Amino acid sequence: MKKYIKEAVAFLKQRGFKTPEVGIILGTGLGKIIENVNVEAEMSYNHIPNFPTATVEFHTGKLIYGELGGKKVILMQGRFHVYEGYSLRDVTFPVRVMEALGIKKLLVSNASGAINLNFKKGEIMLIDDHINLQGGSPLAFKGVEKLGERFVDMSAPYDAEMNKKIEAIAKTNNIALHKGVYASVVGPQLETRAEYRYLKIIGADAVGMSTVPEIIVANHLGLPVIALSVLTDECDPDNLKPVDIPDIIAQAGKAEPQMITLFTELIKQI
Repeated sequence: MKKYIKEAVAFLKQRGFKTPEVGIILGTGLGKIIENVNVEAEMSYNHIPNFPTATVEFHTGKLIYGELGGKKVILMQGRFHVYEGYSLRDVTFPVRVMEALGIKKLLVSNASGAINLNFKKGEIMLIDDHINLQGGSPLAFKGVEKLGERFVDMSAPYDAEMNKKIEAIAKTNNIALHKGVYASVVGPQLETRAEYRYLKIIGADAVGMSTVPEIIVANHLGLPVIALSVLTDECDPDNLKPVDIPDIIAQAGKAEPQMITLFTELIKQI
């Protein structure tokens, strides 16, 4: 793993990915923040040594380096998922590469379904805690202790200081921001009525198919991290309608300007 990380880092440094301060992982339908970045370098995933390749049609598959909010940033335009056939080590490999390039903070976004029926689609949730239902850990491999502490504390996986800042930014900009627990499942199928009821019982406010592996690895690396979910559908088991993927993408796009404001203003303050 160390060798693979070094090869990817050397390749990217040679191509202008020099001194990133903040890493950003962009979820489904949240790619327009790139328009606010003064881009200095970009590279398709399939050209980067040892990188997986995004296979989801609405994930672009590029690593982008530039300036946003007065800071040097590196953005993942498109992420990887277990449901694409990747291992949890593959899914989180880019986090390790960004940390090795020099990022000091990580910001993560995703699209998720609202389990908490007080939350409505098109709104945003700040993840305060999570439930890992992906059936494994990105730290469960031989030699992980060479990259960081094996038994990582997860009592407070999301950075409290950045969370406070983003809540204040939301208030200043009149952005309705919920706070809650995110459950991460494998997918790619959506949940049944019984599964939505189960998720509510165990304490989830939203459900998605990503994010938690990256958060675990960020904590493994001692990298302060926060995550925002755009709530793209309402998961009411008593009034469940067939999944509408175009509407999910549309809801993510609807919330995108607010996400851009939250992330950009946060980057200015960290």
